[in-house]
Amino acid sequence: MSVRYDCRDAQTRTAGIDAAVTAARAGELIVLPTDTVYGIGADAFTPAAVTTMLAAKGRGRNMPPPVLVGTARAAAALAEDLGAFGQDLIDEFWPGALTLVFRASPTLLWDLGDTKGTVALRMPLHSVALDVLKQTGPLAVSSANRHGHPSAITADQAQEQLGESVSVYLDGGLCAENIPSTILDLTGTIPKVLRAGAISVDRLRTVASIIADSEHYAESAGSAADFKPAAPHPMQGSGGFAEPAAGEPPSGA
Repeated sequence: MSVRYDCRDAQTRTAGIDAAVTAARAGELIVLPTDTVYGIGADAFTPAAVTTMLAAKGRGRNMPPPVLVGTARAAAALAEDLGAFGQDLIDEFWPGALTLVFRASPTLLWDLGDTKGTVALRMPLHSVALDVLKQTGPLAVSSANRHGHPSAITADQAQEQLGESVSVYLDGGLCAENIPSTILDLTGTIPKVLRAGAISVDRLRTVASIIADSEHYAESAGSAADFKPAAPHPMQGSGGFAEPAAGEPPSGA
């Protein structure tokens, strides 16, 4: 049976966070507020929990979830390499509405779906989400809605769609921004915007001067003699993390 906690009350918030952490560690699903939309989360290192989460949303392995982290250090441990711009982008925009796609560390023992060796990472700017993540470690998190339905910006909307598939709902009130995170792919030589979102390309270019968006990607790539494009990312074409991830991911949220 699902349990819901109002995290706007200090005492209930503490109990709710404890319950969410316990549920996630047990391989159960939780819903939590983020700075973009509500997210449905599962322990990233429990494949059965990730599979259950995708089933709850009505999604398949071809649409793997992003991973939310509670610290920048956690992100560095999950990525094979942060590349030329990763650390600077993290320093400038995390916690916040920027999802960064990296090559995943080959030592990771997890199964998020058909990721093609990549991982989409974000550190949300929301105190409830961060308090949970700092205790659970990395969570696979996608927007808390059924696939094809609107993203949830309240706990009520999330619960209406996901029902008893979720063990713990953390109610943080209305998501104020309701703008998905920007998704930036750092797996190639030239960073590429996979989804426009809360952080504009112009702001990103103050940190990483060369960033390709979908329209100018071919032109920019052609001007770089050493450019070697990565394999097509699962975010492209299939929908993938392009759903607002609790970021989403959702990608996510």
